[in-house]
Amino acid sequence: MGNSPKMKIGIVAVSRDCFPESLSVTRRQNLVKAYAEKYDAADIYECPICIVESEIHMVQALEDIQKAGCNALCVYLGNFGPEISETLLAKHFDGPKMFVAAAEEDGLNGGVQASGRGDAYCGVLNASYNLKLRNVKAYIPEYPVGDAEACADMIHEFLPIARAVYALNNLKIITFGPRPQNFLACNAPIKQLYNLGVEIEENSELDLFESFNNHAGDKRIPDVVADMANELGAGNKKPEILEKLAQYELTLLDWIEEHKGYRKYVALAGKCWPAFQTQFGCVPCYVNSRLTKMGIPVSCEVDIYGALSEFIGTIISEDTVTLLDINNSVPKDIYDADIKDKFDYTLKDTFMGFHCGNTASTKLSSCEMKNQAIMARSLPVEVTNGTLEGDIIPGKITFFRLQSTSDAGLRAYVAQGEVLPVATRSFGAIGIFAIPEMGRFYRHVLIEGNYPHHGAVAFGHYGKELFEVFKYIGVDVNEIGFNQPKGMLYKTENPFM
Repeated sequence: MGNSPKMKIGIVAVSRDCFPESLSVTRRQNLVKAYAEKYDAADIYECPICIVESEIHMVQALEDIQKAGCNALCVYLGNFGPEISETLLAKHFDGPKMFVAAAEEDGLNGGVQASGRGDAYCGVLNASYNLKLRNVKAYIPEYPVGDAEACADMIHEFLPIARAVYALNNLKIITFGPRPQNFLACNAPIKQLYNLGVEIEENSELDLFESFNNHAGDKRIPDVVADMANELGAGNKKPEILEKLAQYELTLLDWIEEHKGYRKYVALAGKCWPAFQTQFGCVPCYVNSRLTKMGIPVSCEVDIYGALSEFIGTIISEDTVTLLDINNSVPKDIYDADIKDKFDYTLKDTFMGFHCGNTASTKLSSCEMKNQAIMARSLPVEVTNGTLEGDIIPGKITFFRLQSTSDAGLRAYVAQGEVLPVATRSFGAIGIFAIPEMGRFYRHVLIEGNYPHHGAVAFGHYGKELFEVFKYIGVDVNEIGFNQPKGMLYKTENPFM
């Protein structure tokens, strides 16, 4: 996954000058030791130059962690902490930051006496107040006070959050559009992209077509075709289309290198119909799946916030994601035959997630190169080739989306569930999804929140991390929907149902 940052978290211990500095020194050393014993020591950097007690110390520590190449910060309250200096450190550090605090130790041996009590439990309150005063965003864990081992766990849990926040501030989304007709659902103002620190480059489909034609006969095409054939194996049912798909893949990869500018990371939002097939002579689904597998998410139908959501999921999970339509209900006969009494889900808890063929081969139980059946109803079959089809692998998933509203507000949803090991008997890249209380979530979050039909899928349970990322980047917690359990009513839910 080369389209993702490697984080190095600088750990800076702080101390209120009327408390023993030795508390912060010893506790910082123990924290670093605990992290190195349990996780990868390369994730962190221990700032040895000083314990921050003053603004001068703050400047010294900031220079030290910057020189060490840290792109994230952990402010560690070894004792009460200097609320001004520690929050100034967070303010002036350009990157994601967190605050954690030391728990008291050795109470039976005098640890809660004046010489051994740090009061960091109290210090976090003042730190949080000062962060708000200075409009500084920082991650504070659910319970931010712990011993060395607990704080090491908190820092490790911060890693995927820090990766996502840092990556967003270094992301460019490249689009080729405009959206197809009747796809207003994927339309959203781009103002929030800039608020999040994301750059966007919007291109015409004609620009892409010109570049594609210029790649005809590219000497690299045979190697890409061979790689595709090797990936598809027995599923290579349309070998005649691979050369054209390879040409398109090279077009996108070269475009990324030539257009990402000063940005480190890229996601794409591409157009795939209605003129794409007749002009390019294929559909782009398989190529989209391959780039997404490389860690470069590609959304369909110029879904900019879909691409953004996919990127966040890729960074957090460090794995391939996909983008699917929240597509169709599960037929009752399939439910009765394969789900009822075998899994603890009602029919309304299930649905089919589908897209034409953009899901990576590694996330399909088996795959075949086919043509897009819906498009082939009105077009020659030969120009609709290029979809990668198969049932999605069973296992844990997180369905989620970050979205701008029509009036440029941010909202999001996160729901954990699973793909069931049940045959879909359908076409496309598709799976039978089960999310607890999906029926209520569908009505009172997805419909009520005016979300489009595309949802990003991460393969695993990442709800905790996604929720924290959405909070950190400024989504109001009241605007983060989730699949609420029975007995917990949505605001718009009729209590008499």
